[in-house]
Formats: sequence, C-alpha cells, structure tokens
Amino acid sequence: MGSIPAEDLLRELAPQVLGALVRRYGHFDLAEDAVQEALIAAAGQWPKEGLPDNPRAWLITVASRRLTDLLRSEQARQRREDEVATWALPEDWLSPAADRRPADGDDTLILLFMCCHPALAPNLQVALTLRSVGGLTTQEIARAFFVPEPTMGRRITRAKQRVKASGLPFRLPAEAERGERLAAVLRVLYLIFTEGYASTSGPSLVRAELAAEAIRLARIVHRLLPGDSEVAGLLALMLLTDARTLARDGPDGELVPLAEQDRTLWRKDYIEEGVALVTGALPRGPAGPYQVQAAIAALHDEAPNERETDWPQIAALYEVLMELSGNPMAALNHAVAVAMCRGPRAGLDLLEELGADPRVSGHHRLHAVRAHLLEMAGAREKARACYELAAARTASLQERRYLYGKAARLTG
Repeated sequence: MGSIPAEDLLRELAPQVLGALVRRYGHFDLAEDAVQEALIAAAGQWPKEGLPDNPRAWLITVASRRLTDLLRSEQARQRREDEVATWALPEDWLSPAADRRPADGDDTLILLFMCCHPALAPNLQVALTLRSVGGLTTQEIARAFFVPEPTMGRRITRAKQRVKASGLPFRLPAEAERGERLAAVLRVLYLIFTEGYASTSGPSLVRAELAAEAIRLARIVHRLLPGDSEVAGLLALMLLTDARTLARDGPDGELVPLAEQDRTLWRKDYIEEGVALVTGALPRGPAGPYQVQAAIAALHDEAPNERETDWPQIAALYEVLMELSGNPMAALNHAVAVAMCRGPRAGLDLLEELGADPRVSGHHRLHAVRAHLLEMAGAREKARACYELAAARTASLQERRYLYGKAARLTG
C-alpha cells in the first residue's frame, strides 16, 4: 500500500476516531492527544505491514489504550485509576459494521462545532480545526502558517484548555444556537482556504496543502448537511476559485492577474462542480454571502476572457453582497466591476467614498485598485505612486514584486 492512500485514509478517520473517544470517555484535550499518537503510529506501521481489516477499530483501540495511559498519568489518584481500569471498548466498535455507524457523521460535525466555538479566537479555531478534524500534526500546521512548532503547540494547547474549561458537552448545539455555530465553522474553513489560495505571508503565492484541506473539510460538512445552501455555496466558492490556481503564477513564480491568466489551465472539473453546486443552492432560499460570492466566481470562470465577462451582472451581485455582509472588500470589488461597466472614473468616484472607511483605508488592496483604475484612465504618474504605496503595504512577497513591477512600467 502506498503512503498517499494511507495518509488520505488517516485524515478521513481522524475525526471519527476522536469523536468516538470523546463520546465514550469525555476529556476532549487528552483524547485529541491520544488520537494524534494513534495516527502517528498508523502512519509508520500501515505502509510497512499493510492496512488492518478494520482501520477505524485499530485506531480506536490504540488511541483508547493511549488515553488510558494519559489519564492515569494525569490524575494520579486511585479513584481515577480504578475507574479507568474498568473501561472496555464496546464490541460494536471493533466490528466492520462500526465503520458505517450513522453517529460517525454526527461526531465529525460536533467536533467542528467544538473547534470553532465562538469563545475561541479565530487563530485558535483554525489551529484546533486543522489538528482535531483535519488530522494534521502540530509540525504540519506550524509549517503551513510559518510559525515555530513550539508556538503552534502552545496555540493548540490553549485552544484545548479553553474547550475543557468551557465544559461543553459532546453533542450538537441547541437548535437556537446552531446557526451561529455553523456560521463560525464556515468562517474558519473560509479563513483556511483563503490563506492557502492567497498567502498573506511567506515566499509562496499559494499554499496548496491548506487550500486542499479546506476543500476536503468543506466537502465533509456538505456531505453531513446537504440541504444547507450556504454550506453548498462555500464549497462552490472554494472550487470555483481554486480552479484557477495553476494559472495564477508564471514560470518564475510571479503573480498573474485574472485578466492575463491562461484560462485553458483552469480546472474544468472544479468549475463544473462549483457551478452545479451554486446553481442548486440559490433557488432553495434566501441567498447568503457565500452563495453570492460563488455566483460571482462562476461568472468569471465561465467567461472566455475578461472583455466578455458579464460585468453588469457581477456589479449587481456585489451590490447584493454589500447589503448582506457590509464587507468593505465587497465594496472595493464592486468599484472594479462598475469601472469595467461604466469606465474608470465611475469606479474612482466609488473609491473616494470607500477611502473614508477605516476598515479598508490603509489596506494595500485599496491603493492597488486605485492604481489600476488610474492607469485605465491614463493618469500614469498618479497610478505609479499608488502602485508603490500598495506594494509597501502588502505582506505578500509575490504581490509586492507584482505591484513594484507595475509601477516600474509606468516610470518615465
């Protein structure tokens, strides 16, 4: 058996095994550590010795033994020793039929709700989701976010301590708060994807492993909640955006803007799947922000080139998105769409209004868009100054190089 299939299987089984342990024994923090050790053991043993007959039961058995050891060490009291010594695995966990238990899906969803609890800061939600639901090791997560492994380890530990201190029961949240909690789950998955698709730091424009993990987790949520339109919208948005990845950078790693991309490199399977998802989601009820963004992405992906893109429809959809979310980045993109419909001056007028918004006034994208529209209007010197200002304010090395390159071409 190759290492890639084993890795894929481990990531699929990780939340099921963790959910099974927490549902049976509690102790989310220690159960998560025990599962991670079981995953590491499997990653080393399965490629050499072959896949067990029941991989899930194998992982549960190994993780349960490790959890017992951790609890004995942690509690150091005879009462806890006696309680742990009486534990035994239910027989149904060890049967092949256990892999098909309906509770597995619920367990994965509960884990996502726990990891994305509003009491946790967004960086802790992301770290805990990747560790507990994604099955990534601390080293892998630290490498993905360019922080030292001890730093990421402390971040994950803080997250688990917060979950433990909250006393959250291992069950789906009450109906009244389920919508808010699901919104937090989707936001975390969107943050993971965004950081993967458009890295905000480090030398690379794209971190493919993060984007792929976000898509994988979004597929899980969509499978568990197939009737939720915003879940479908988020998955569609990820697929339609990620479809362009191969065309986003040139031979030397330089950024290639959407208008200049070789669209033959875009993934047609992702585009077809994403279009089908958003087309099926929109009629089911009120459109949410992810569905609207996915509809915009679909219009871009289905257009043969920038000139033939349906800019009026995109501008209209951004107006809907602005009403739904109040996000200044939606207003920024709306200005671009208006400029493509009615000329650069119309877009620049909208940017003047947006420049008063403190949430975006200092952001490099505002200056980059202004530079682009000024260049379209023929104001080369003003455009050059704005490109340089935008380059100085971005943390992305590839974006900085691109923006300084645009400024250099307007010199003289």
